[in-house]
Amino acid sequence: MGSNRLQKRQAISEIVDFDKAIHTIRGQRVMLDSDLAKLFGVPTKRVNEAVRRNPERFPFPFMFVLTAQEVTNLRSQFATLKMGHGKHTKYPPKVFTEHGAIMLASLLNSPQAIEASIYVVNAFVRMRGLLYSNKELFDKLAALEKKVLAHDSDIKAIVDAIRQLMTPPSPPRKRIGFNRE
Repeated sequence: MGSNRLQKRQAISEIVDFDKAIHTIRGQRVMLDSDLAKLFGVPTKRVNEAVRRNPERFPFPFMFVLTAQEVTNLRSQFATLKMGHGKHTKYPPKVFTEHGAIMLASLLNSPQAIEASIYVVNAFVRMRGLLYSNKELFDKLAALEKKVLAHDSDIKAIVDAIRQLMTPPSPPRKRIGFNRE
């Protein structure tokens, strides 16, 4: 049983490279409908059909449709959608967050979909962990930058004070008018 599960894990990881399949769009980490369809072993048409038949299960945070600009960005940045006649979808792709992918797996209810949903969740969790560790690093970097900027202003004040000490005092001005001494 253990080797069978290992073979399934290897087969799933060969279907979709999770590091390349999870994108950040509109501040959400998402997967394309076509990548989930491959992963779950169904055609993309079946994924879209499940969404169309169960819209209440896919509110905005779980799933959304990409805009034309977002599709263009995906093509140029990640080369996920191929250009050319018959090489891209007729409709803009849908993207699913971690919760949407789980909901989709429960609707498709195939053995491969159930097994693959575990890997989807693990991939999102791993990605979240990486982002959290990057956030900690970013916060430390911001604190260091703030400290350096404070030191820069202190150094500038010291240099200005030294310059003032180095400039000779200006000679006293001769007074104009009647002087009584």
